[in-house]
Amino acid sequence: MNAGFRRLLALVVVFATAFVAVSALRHWRTGGSWKDLFGGSSAGEFRPEKFTLADKAPLETDDVELLSRLNGEYARLTKAVTPSVVSIGTEGVRTERLLDNLGRARIRQYPTQGQGSGVIVSQEGHVVTNHHVIAGQQQIQVTLHDGKTYPATLIGEDALLDIAVLKIEGAREVQPLKFGDSSAVEVGQLVFAVGNPFGLGETVTQGIISAKERSISDNQRDLFQTDAAINPGNSGGPLVNLRGEIIGINAAIFSSNRENPGFQGVGFSIPSNDVKDAISQILERGRPVRGFLGVQMADLDTRLRGILQYTGKEGAVVGAVTPGSPAETAGLQPKDVVQSYNGEAIHSMNQLFTLVQRSRNGQEVPIGIWRAGQALTLKAVIVESGAGTAAAPVQTPPQGRTRDPEEVLAALGIQVRDLSVQERMRGFRGVVATELLAEGTAVERVKAGDLIVAVNNARVGSANEFYMNLAASAAVQTTTLYLVRDGKQLRVDLPAVPRQEETPASGR
Repeated sequence: MNAGFRRLLALVVVFATAFVAVSALRHWRTGGSWKDLFGGSSAGEFRPEKFTLADKAPLETDDVELLSRLNGEYARLTKAVTPSVVSIGTEGVRTERLLDNLGRARIRQYPTQGQGSGVIVSQEGHVVTNHHVIAGQQQIQVTLHDGKTYPATLIGEDALLDIAVLKIEGAREVQPLKFGDSSAVEVGQLVFAVGNPFGLGETVTQGIISAKERSISDNQRDLFQTDAAINPGNSGGPLVNLRGEIIGINAAIFSSNRENPGFQGVGFSIPSNDVKDAISQILERGRPVRGFLGVQMADLDTRLRGILQYTGKEGAVVGAVTPGSPAETAGLQPKDVVQSYNGEAIHSMNQLFTLVQRSRNGQEVPIGIWRAGQALTLKAVIVESGAGTAAAPVQTPPQGRTRDPEEVLAALGIQVRDLSVQERMRGFRGVVATELLAEGTAVERVKAGDLIVAVNNARVGSANEFYMNLAASAAVQTTTLYLVRDGKQLRVDLPAVPRQEETPASGR
């Protein structure tokens, strides 16, 4: 063996020895044994790790005494409120009317299911929820805090306020929740929202009153805005104060995503005083009672101000007065600017309508107006909406010849759909136009996507109700549709549909 080969072999031995020594040292430092190093354990076998968990909290309870008390009070409040909150499940059948290209009507039915929340408000088992939770549903079931489920009966509803009253059938012991005074609610106060979001079950969220007198539509005004998380399924649940009193019924959320709405820090609740009044009316008379004045109004804009030469800051303009109405009796006239109602300054026509609807039947209210440069005060005696008002005369068809509703609807050529649950939760009311037939008389007046809220002066809540009112009206008279398009309120007049025999025949 020559000297060069011996030197190479020596270097290899030195490097191998150093590698083994370093590997053994690393293995020993990580907790391994010499037996493991030389093949004593199988590859991939789990090796327990050494660990020591902390056994002491960073702070004692005495160090955060205020927060500890607050935490305990939150828990006591939740424990006191949740037994009164219920989950509501609904089932029904939805009917959709379709027209083919030949104008023939077809009916399609399919099952629907829904969910929401409610709160027990009486010892007899009456439950308050949102109208849109149970609207159009045939079966309603209520699940109590203890997990037991009972059928429920619809006692009455106030679609305008979005309130419904149910009664639990068969439950012997219930725990009602007391109404608080919503007029005493202040911006910034702590509140808790309780409900059944996404069908997950009983859920409590905490926040504050962010604002008051919010509006999300022309028929839902003066709502509370809160940042307490409200999500689909929370509708109908209570918004409570620190005493556990109901100060609102959760009704809607604001979401920029119309298809998949989710909470974005802005929720709306109906004030408890309005809810309590509606409940009393429904339980005593079976329906809500609203005041009626008998005026058509318009908000002031630059054009109207110029026509009237009105320089005031606030008010709403009278567009028309219903014959025989309290407004006519009081002396209100078209082009009058209503500046105050019962001592409250008027900022918009929607505010005026809200105040009128809240007035009692037979109540005399002072109305401050501006008329051609003069300030006047009139007094009107409010009557119940739908009672004591003169209806406009309606032409009737010749005796013995009843109009076919399908014929009338086919001539108009309007197809609509009911609002989705998400749309109702956002405060929308009415039906949505889906298609206008090219040969129909409405094709140039109504557009797909329009939100139709009323036929003549009657609000519509479903597609069936819309078709019924439209067919009955358009058969004999010009029909007015009130709709919303691109955020603007519009009025559209549809001509009466002539009888087939009235259409001139082609001559020879």
